[in-house]
Amino acid sequence: MIQASLVHVYGTLLPVALPDLVVLLAGSIFAFLLAYFCTFGVIRLCKRMGWLGKHEEGRARDQVPRLGGVAIYIGFVVASLLFYVDGAIPQKEITSYWLLLAGSLLIVLVHAYDDVKGLKPRTKLLAQTVAVIIILGPGWTIINGVTHYLFHGVLLFGFSNPFGVAIYHKNLPWYYEPEITLFIHQPVISWLAIPAILFTWFWMAGMMNTVNLIDGLDGLATGVVAITGLFITIISWTLGQHSIAILSAIFTGATLGFLPHNWNPAKIYMGDSGSQFLGLCLAVLSIIGGAKVALALMILGIPILDVAVVMISRVRHGQHPLHYDKTHLHYRLLATGLSVRQICYLFYGLTILFGVLALQLSRVYKFVGLGLVVLAMIALIAWIDHHQRQRGPDSKLAGPDPKPRQNGGQSTPPAETLVESASRSLNSELS
Repeated sequence: MIQASLVHVYGTLLPVALPDLVVLLAGSIFAFLLAYFCTFGVIRLCKRMGWLGKHEEGRARDQVPRLGGVAIYIGFVVASLLFYVDGAIPQKEITSYWLLLAGSLLIVLVHAYDDVKGLKPRTKLLAQTVAVIIILGPGWTIINGVTHYLFHGVLLFGFSNPFGVAIYHKNLPWYYEPEITLFIHQPVISWLAIPAILFTWFWMAGMMNTVNLIDGLDGLATGVVAITGLFITIISWTLGQHSIAILSAIFTGATLGFLPHNWNPAKIYMGDSGSQFLGLCLAVLSIIGGAKVALALMILGIPILDVAVVMISRVRHGQHPLHYDKTHLHYRLLATGLSVRQICYLFYGLTILFGVLALQLSRVYKFVGLGLVVLAMIALIAWIDHHQRQRGPDSKLAGPDPKPRQNGGQSTPPAETLVESASRSLNSELS
């Protein structure tokens, strides 16, 4: 991208020849400023329309707007159109970018409506699925008069093999190949592609819901996502994938631009429109270019483990996996007496620590890093349980009012009981 790029400004194409690093810094700063100032407009609009969120534990006391995700999305889209879209970018990558914009627009619109009016979980899951299909980009192309049905977007069908050789050659056993694939070696539309499609959906939908579920304290999800985006930027740059690094830097800048407004006490929440959008972008950025899925797993390992184990705990107690309660790790840390800012610093520190390890560890040693993530999760849970036993009942969390369940009309146990039961189940699941 040292070559001249074409930037569309007020209908005029202006040639801009800038080194990649300058474009990266300029794009991220522009995204930061745009998201920062757009948030003021979103706050004013939400207050005028009465789109205010209810008070939650670990949140600001007063009712605050919930549509911060709209400002992040605007900052990312405008900055990326100005600084990322480049004639030198490979067609496959630029196609994935346009599909990401289309899929994320659907996510932001649907979940912005959810933030204001409310939607059922099934409707939101349907929107996530449609967004994933859009980003997959199923279609056809004609080559030499023959029609080929392909996925033109982002499909996760191969992984870097930590035990494989660096360069592929013929007659190589599958377990030594540089990449392990899910039945297909090209993004072709066929029955064999079903496992790859399902895995891609699971990764993207899982990342969206992970960011959504850790967005429980002021500034927590915003900071963790921004740090993760920064490390994706760094590893993309070191791999020579400068265009992907620029896109990731713009994403990081837009997220950081929202953080001052979301810092405790928050003036605005990102809402589901923000958390779902951030999760989707992280999922896509970790796939394109390759070699980043393991990085994302390490950096977001503790939030991912927390979401997984809490969902398992809820299912074991006969609840919906997305049932609202206060058994997540950040709520349990809040119950120990830590402040919201201290919990954010703890998560930020762990995210940076595992990000640095992910950059340093290579190939098979990444399994060691993932093991360290699990150990850190176990240590946190053990410390919380020990602290709660020492403090006694004063450290318990007050949860939402019990609501009737759909099946049979039984009452859902309050979160105070769930914290005690989840403590045992979390330890058992991780041990």
